[in-house]
This record gives sequence, C-alpha cells and structure tokens, in this order.
Amino acid sequence: MESVAVEIHPRVAQFLQGTKKLFIGGDWVKSADGKTFDTPNPATGKTLATVYEAGARDVDRAVKAAREAFDRGPWSRMSAAERSRLIYKLADLIAEHQEELAQLETLDNGKPIRETQHVDIPVAVEHFRYFAGWSTKVTGQTIPVSGPFFNYTRHEPVGVVGQIIPWNFPLVMAVWKLGAALAMGCTAVLKPAEQTPLSALYLGRLIQEAGFPEGVVNILPGFGETAGQPLVEHPDVDKVAFTGSTEVGRLIMKTAADTVKNVTLELGGKSPNILLPDADLSRAVPGALNGIMFNQGQVCTAGSRVFVQKKMYDNVVADLASHAGNIQQGVGLDPNTEMGPLVSEEQLDRVTGYIQKGIDEGAEVVVGGKRSREPGYFVSPTVFSMVDDEMTIAQEEIFGPVVAAMPYEDLDDLIERANRTIYGLAAGVWTENVKNAHYIASKLKAGTVWVNCYNVLDPASPFGGFKQSGIGREMGSYALDHYTEVKSVWINMD
Repeated sequence: MESVAVEIHPRVAQFLQGTKKLFIGGDWVKSADGKTFDTPNPATGKTLATVYEAGARDVDRAVKAAREAFDRGPWSRMSAAERSRLIYKLADLIAEHQEELAQLETLDNGKPIRETQHVDIPVAVEHFRYFAGWSTKVTGQTIPVSGPFFNYTRHEPVGVVGQIIPWNFPLVMAVWKLGAALAMGCTAVLKPAEQTPLSALYLGRLIQEAGFPEGVVNILPGFGETAGQPLVEHPDVDKVAFTGSTEVGRLIMKTAADTVKNVTLELGGKSPNILLPDADLSRAVPGALNGIMFNQGQVCTAGSRVFVQKKMYDNVVADLASHAGNIQQGVGLDPNTEMGPLVSEEQLDRVTGYIQKGIDEGAEVVVGGKRSREPGYFVSPTVFSMVDDEMTIAQEEIFGPVVAAMPYEDLDDLIERANRTIYGLAAGVWTENVKNAHYIASKLKAGTVWVNCYNVLDPASPFGGFKQSGIGREMGSYALDHYTEVKSVWINMD
C-alpha cells in the first residue's frame, strides 16, 4: 500500500534550522572550540541538522554548572514535593509536544512514526510521571542499636551524575536516567549519542519551560572520545550511568575506577527466545519475530537466538521466514512503514558484515540477507538456519534485524546452550506449561525473562543484566538506590 509521509510539523521544521547549541547552566551556548557535526536522516543519508560538538572544556563547564546547582542553587533547597511537581510538569510538556518529539525521533533515528508516536513518547511520559511520584516516598529507618544511642538513616542524593545515552531509544533512555536522578535530587550532565542528539536537545527546551533551575540538567551532544570520556574522568562527577555496548562499558568501568565513581551500566545482550514443543505457535512465531525485528533489531534485549525443538524446527523456520518476508520497510514518516532503516552507515556496514560472516561460517540464509533499498541504511529482515552455538552470529551482538534459528533436543541441553554466552540481559520462553515456564525462568541467567511475551516493560519493574550485560538496575524502586547515598546518624542520648 502506498501512502503519503506525515507532513513535518512547523515547530520541527523550525527547530531543525540553524546550528543546534549545547545546553549548559540554563543557557544555549556554542561549543568552546566552535566545532560542529552533522546528524543525517538514516532514511536518506542526507544531513538533517548541524550540531555544536561538545569537548572537554564544555564538559568542565557543564559539570561546574551542575555542581553549583547541586551545592548552592535553588534546587538544593527545594522540598521533595517541589521537585516532584517540576518532574510532573515536564512529563506534561512532553505529552503536549508528542507530535514534534515523535517526528524528531523518527527523522533522527529512522524508526517508524507508528512506534515513536505510540511507544517512545508515551513511554517517556509514563516514566517521568512514575519517578515524579517517588520523590516524596523515599524514607530512612530508625534502627534499635545497643547502648544509649539513637540511630537513624538518611537517603541523600549522590550528587552530580554523568549520563551517557545510546542512539536506539534516545528520548526513552534519557528519561530512564534523568527520571530517577531528578526524583532523588541529583543534578545531571547528559551526553546523547552523536547519531541521535535532537530529541534530547528538544527536551532541553521543555526543561527550561517547565522551570527547572539553571544547571540542574545540562545537555552535551558530542562523541565518546572527546565528550563521554572527559565526563567519566571528571573528578567532580559523583556517578556515571551508561547504556551502550559491553565493549564501551568495560572502558567506562576502568576509567571510573580512577576516581572510584559509582557506575550503573546497561550493556549488550545476545538473548535466547525459546519455543517449547507445547507453545502456541500462532502466538509464539510472530512474538519471537517481533522480539528481534522491533526497532530494526537495534534493541539490547533483542531475541536474536530463537531455539526451536528439533521435531518442529523446519516448520517454525519456514513460518519465521514467511513473517519476516512480509515486513513492510520504508521511510519512518510513512505511517504504513513497519521497519525503518538502521541508524547510520556504520551500523549498516556492521550488520551486513555479520550477515556475511554467518554465510562464510556455514549458516543458511532463509530470507533476507542483503541491503534492501537505497538511498538510506536499509537491511532486509534476515532469518538464518543451520546455526550452531559457536558461530559468530550466535555469540556476538549484531544489533540489527538478524535472527539465528537454532534446533535443540531436550530441556537440559537447551538451558545450558541458552546460557552459553558472555551476556545475560534478557530471555523469552513460549509454553503452555506453567511448571516449565517457572523452571526455565529460574535457570536462565538473565535479568529479565518474558513468558509468552517479549519486550514488555513497565517503569515500576527493574531492568538490567547478569554477567557482562551490566551492573545495577534501571527503573522501579531499584533504580533509586543508585542515585542516593545512605548516611547513618548516631546521637548519644546520655
């Protein structure tokens, strides 16, 4: 079906004009050295906007602004209820600007407008509202200690937080991190990914409009080596929160160790999606396919290894291929598009490189396996069969619409193989047997296990990984612990 792409909102067209500035200390400023970079539209490869590039001097200025706001600014004197009202107001403003933010996210990232309108922006609103409610609900304890002493605990904000955001869910990931930090009274220096800085910069406008004091949130578009690394190294940053690859997460952990910073790392995955023999295949096959193809496969939880019992393997692979072949690709602003382009040319090269690696190692392409259209960074949804556990495409995170269908014999063999990676972020199980569901969920080494569903999240439920998929948890009350320090106070009552 052909359709006309969504018309660009006038405020989006206006926002894209001129070079986008950094947001530091409540002001929009040029980078210290005047450097800029272009952010392309992944659907066309053409420049979408030009952005000032933050460097080490800009990081220092932003951290000083955040430190001033935390130590001496009005933010430090606000009650929890006042902070809560500001976060609620920001959530309301995002909802009011949903159309503009959805279009910016689609233009900058490539994902379909149907997803940004109905998933990304509503999820961002929901998460800010959730964390706004927590501002007034964090309490300490009185502890019955020995002797003539009164002992109690306080949960105090950790301080200035450096937050490094990925490109796959730019606004949602920013909100995950900002929501918990602001609710607890921290200040933040946010570095969006250089591939997708625009929704974070638009968010900066809304932060101003909501009335947040100067320096509470600072936004620095830039590159990892020249902005991210100085942020992690900065001695006046108390905590670092990062979402991205395991490789970069290791570097951040090493760097943060020099100043013994608190870190939260949400890293890569190679998640198993398991179809048991009693699974309802009318739900399991499209569910498993959505588990890998959602957001063009650019999801850390992507169920990129689909395990199928050997007796039903051929039929399931054929169904997966049939469903994958019917996914409608196109530019994100077309309302009929189900899968957009990958985020960048670099990511296109990475994904097509893995596809070729799979072919070279003996796996069989059942459907897809190639660049699907030009211009833009499009790769066709790809299903591999005849994949063994040691192949590169079964071990390494591809971060694209590529699934490896893998046969298994029995349950114990399956569980051992499902856990046979360095990752442990997520897993899926499809079964009508509740006993098997609980048993497998208890054996899988993953931070999240979905049963008869996939990629279901809620701001009240914690999210994070086992093994090399990360440290700490985002979302839920668990996230708040990472943004506070616990202080024990002793009073001699004699």
